[in-house]
Amino acid sequence: MKKLILTAALLFSIIGLSQAADTAPAKQDPAWLTQARASIKAEKYDQAIQQLQSANETSSADWNNLLGYSLRKKQPPDLVGAEKYYQAALKIDPDHRGALEYYGKLKLINNDLPGAEALLARLDKACTFGCEEYSDLKEAIKKYKSRK
Repeated sequence: MKKLILTAALLFSIIGLSQAADTAPAKQDPAWLTQARASIKAEKYDQAIQQLQSANETSSADWNNLLGYSLRKKQPPDLVGAEKYYQAALKIDPDHRGALEYYGKLKLINNDLPGAEALLARLDKACTFGCEEYSDLKEAIKKYKSRK
């Protein structure tokens, strides 16, 4: 009987905790961010650029990062424009992991290995226990070095 009461008490405490955690409204991304990410995922970079330009959220690090990414990935790429937006994203948020990774990859495209390695070092600090962005840029640098 004691086990049954203890189990019930534990169950109710867990249920109570999960309900309390669900009472706060979830933070949702703005529509422009969701739409731009969907276009990028579909590799529709020109469409993503138009969506981002329409939103004109110049004070957002995410906005600047995604615009830089789209400019770098579109055909033909606009590497000068991409760099401008990566720099703007990092001015707003110096630890923006996406901007650090993508700007590092742009540095490699421009044959600036020291610049890419400097961004990798910044990512290492921003990713306390490691992160995908760090691993991806580290792998890109490794591939770059193997080609040289």
